[in-house]
Amino acid sequence: MEKIKLFFNPSSVAVLGATDRKGTAGKTILENLLHGSDSRKIYPVNPNREEVLGLKCYPDINSLPELPELAVIATPAKSVADLVEEIGKAGVKAIIIISAGFKEIGADGQSREDKIAEIAAKYDIRIMGPNCMGTIRPSTSLNTTFASIMPKAGNVAFLSQSGALGSAVLDWATSKGIGFSAFVSLGSMLDINFGDLIDYFGEDPETRSIIIYMESIANAKKFMSAARGFARTKPIIVLKAGKFQEGRRAAKSHTGAMVGEDLYYDAIFRRAGVVRVEEIEDLFNCASILNTARLPKGPNLAIVTNAGGPSVLATDTLIGRGGKLAQLSKTTINSLNNFLPTNWSKFNPIDILGDSDSQRYAQTMEVIVKDPGVDGIIVIYTPQGRAGPTEVANAIIKYAKSNKPILAAWMGNKKTAKARQLLYDNKIPAYEFPEEAIRTYLYMYQYARNLESLYETPEELPLDSGPSKNYLKTLIRKAVKEDRTVLTEENSKKFLTTYGISAATAHVAKDGKDAVRIASQVGYPVVMKISSPDITHKSDAGGIKLNISSADEVQMAFSEIIENARKYKPDAAVEGVSIQKMITNYDYELIVGGKKDLIFGPVIMFGLGGIEAEFFKDIAVGLPPLNQVLARRLLEQTKIYKMLSQGFRKRPPVDLRLLEETLVKFSNLLIDFPEITETDINPLIMTSNTAIALDARIILDKEAVRKGVEEHSHLIISPYPTRYVQPWRCRDGRMVLLRPIKPEDELLERELIAGLSEQSMRFRFFHLIKDITHEMLTRYCNIDYDREMAIIAEYTSNSKRRNVGVGRLMIEPSAETGEFAVLVADDFQGSGLGLKLTDMLIGIAHEKKLKSIYGITLRDNTKMLRLAQKLGFMVHTYSSDEIKITLEL
Repeated sequence: MEKIKLFFNPSSVAVLGATDRKGTAGKTILENLLHGSDSRKIYPVNPNREEVLGLKCYPDINSLPELPELAVIATPAKSVADLVEEIGKAGVKAIIIISAGFKEIGADGQSREDKIAEIAAKYDIRIMGPNCMGTIRPSTSLNTTFASIMPKAGNVAFLSQSGALGSAVLDWATSKGIGFSAFVSLGSMLDINFGDLIDYFGEDPETRSIIIYMESIANAKKFMSAARGFARTKPIIVLKAGKFQEGRRAAKSHTGAMVGEDLYYDAIFRRAGVVRVEEIEDLFNCASILNTARLPKGPNLAIVTNAGGPSVLATDTLIGRGGKLAQLSKTTINSLNNFLPTNWSKFNPIDILGDSDSQRYAQTMEVIVKDPGVDGIIVIYTPQGRAGPTEVANAIIKYAKSNKPILAAWMGNKKTAKARQLLYDNKIPAYEFPEEAIRTYLYMYQYARNLESLYETPEELPLDSGPSKNYLKTLIRKAVKEDRTVLTEENSKKFLTTYGISAATAHVAKDGKDAVRIASQVGYPVVMKISSPDITHKSDAGGIKLNISSADEVQMAFSEIIENARKYKPDAAVEGVSIQKMITNYDYELIVGGKKDLIFGPVIMFGLGGIEAEFFKDIAVGLPPLNQVLARRLLEQTKIYKMLSQGFRKRPPVDLRLLEETLVKFSNLLIDFPEITETDINPLIMTSNTAIALDARIILDKEAVRKGVEEHSHLIISPYPTRYVQPWRCRDGRMVLLRPIKPEDELLERELIAGLSEQSMRFRFFHLIKDITHEMLTRYCNIDYDREMAIIAEYTSNSKRRNVGVGRLMIEPSAETGEFAVLVADDFQGSGLGLKLTDMLIGIAHEKKLKSIYGITLRDNTKMLRLAQKLGFMVHTYSSDEIKITLEL
């Protein structure tokens, strides 16, 4: 992060392309930098000038009196690579490239970027841009952009991929008095990307929330890891452009046809705990509230109003966006009847009428905040009746400390503007129109829901820990050798059954006689389907015959299916006709699919299946790896979920746990096979207690098969690292299982901490922990394996499992060092377990190519200090009662 810091508080800046020519970027950037000249030295560089804006101008970077910490390039694109080479040789480590004319103009521009990237790698330079505006840091008076505005200091970091839009939004926000901790225009993101900046501002004490205008993600894995790391502590709000663009590649599966690019982004944002908004104003509305307000526990909103019209608009917005009007309890209604006029609405929205005064508002709030069915409250005021806007605002402010979020819509302009500011200053977000307040509330709920999904403790599912899958690799290689990318239905189903997903057995008949033989073996009635890698929609091709009940019907159906396929697609490769037992006794047809993207990796699709799947498009998309909670969240995003969970008419509800298991198994399949580019189970039929794949299709990524793919390199979230699982014998003979921690281990972790002696607890946590919270445990158990590793020692005695030790390594965003800590249960201390856990962490640090690891321990923790010295750690005083131990790797 030290190099990233140079973009926001350098001690010196060189401007290459500085000029005094009117209307140029070089002049405006230099003028902006000069406003902060009290904080840093500014050096104009231009071989054609001796002086610029009263400053001595230097011919090149090597002529400067000192090496600048930051260089800003604003010269024609053709000259940039040579300048980067010159700057790199001089030793500068941070460069902003303002210049345009790179990949945005095509192949020539891309080759320029590629050359710059090579030079940057050679000299270990960090680059922002090209084709960007630069950075603004109000608190340090730094403005490296050509924008004419210096916003006031604030707590919001604004990252924009588009310079033009960023400049316009900056202008709008400044006019509204919104302050920023920083503004960053990223441009082409040749090097520095959203992930880098989320890491930086995640640790920045000046930043409380991060807002992003995004057009694309250059490094999805880095973005995901950084966003997951900080979403819990610093809200990240994204406005993503290009919502309705669809992939242009011809799809060979239902999933490929239905999952467009925008659904990938939705899945990424949900999994990362990021809030996605639709309008620019929403960016700032959310940023101003998410880091301060109490988040709602549900979507059930109460609306208090003194006018019917605005409440109708508010209700329309609420219901249209998936929120709910809270159902008021009988106790609440009776209490309101005691003081409200007889003609009040008697339901939610709570219309307390136009003659309401501040006392009526206050009495109503007093009752509503106590209703257990209300998750949040929006108060609407219109200028009428006896009460003035400020008087009512003061009445509402009393409830700002309620455990439920309260938002306000004070309609009007001059008379109500001061009251809105008063509410805002007292931690009640206030808006001019109720629709804005509703949108913000639902974004708050979405953020809370995303975090809940991230950190809810999943239940253990009874899954096969290691399916026998190597023979499936052989099937893949054989298909590619035969120049086939679409596996047969029979082979596709082998993948499913290997991973524990039940599938109807299919056999391919080459001719009518063969079909009769297979049908008689399977047993009538049967289903007959065309088997062709080139025909995705078998029904459209007349390639499916149902309920075939005799040998004669089989012969006739075989001929018709083949003939229909030839007419539908004459050049289709036809393998024959697939035959399987007809299953009629089921309640639901669902679809489960997977699709791999070069940038985002695989996604999992779930929804309503059958031949109408692509018409209704009732689908949800999630990212592997899934666990029980994440699988349930995927189900909940679909409309059919309500029917599946509750049943409908004569259809019973399904076994949701079985469906969750099926999705997790399917997720594991996609994790293990980067060679799969698209896959479908359609339909997956379900009864109340069974799930069977009737049809399946797998499409291969030929290039991935031929070139070979590093394990899990296709994923943007690292799965459970099974390579670290190993049994180990303690010195006293007791056997433990050493393995990475997982979210399901929350109870084991709680029991370990609760069972520690006071001394052991103090040595590990530096203080006694009296309240072991869910939030604390999820922080320990629900980790990003790319950034952190925790190895636990699981000991089983008398069929009871215990966690008897944890070694933890937390890698810093620089990826050069990490902090480690080791905890061993009191009855396992002295067994060699602490040494073993520490040694495993050292091995993991080597694997992750860290340069060093360190730990902080109390001075009187002599056991840890002896262990550190034994392993070669250097020991330094950290504070009066703390020691820092460091191991150079």
